[in-house]
Amino acid sequence: MRIFKITKDIEVVCESQNTRSGFRHLATLQRKGRGVGETAKCCYLNRTWERYQFQSVLNKIIAQAFKNKTISEEEKKSCDDFIEGDQTDWSDFKTTSMVAKLGDLFCDNQKEKNDWKARMLKAGMENKGLQMPEDWNELDEDTKETRLNAVIGLMGEKQ
Repeated sequence: MRIFKITKDIEVVCESQNTRSGFRHLATLQRKGRGVGETAKCCYLNRTWERYQFQSVLNKIIAQAFKNKTISEEEKKSCDDFIEGDQTDWSDFKTTSMVAKLGDLFCDNQKEKNDWKARMLKAGMENKGLQMPEDWNELDEDTKETRLNAVIGLMGEKQ
């Protein structure tokens, strides 16, 4: 579940559920913490083509709420601006980045540090699209270190 606080008064509670043939995203619109009777859902067979999770169902519920006069035109514009921004939840990236950096403290040599960092990245991100290069095991330790540190640095920067 994820709650999107769009304006001072408007928030949308979103959740994902598995279905027989894929999954769906559900959204419930709330005003000042109370449901207003607006719900929406989007069904998917295997993946979404969204910039961030729940973007499509957010668009759907806001359009529906405007059509039903649950929100004003001004509120719709604020909601649309919010939805068009990057609402990605980067917390998993930051956590994985911090754990991977611990390899520099826990390990004694470059190979152990690289192995630790790669293992932590795989553990934290493999189900989120991380793919190690096919020739990873053939790379020298300096190249591995440069690549791992670059990825870990980028992951830690995200807001």
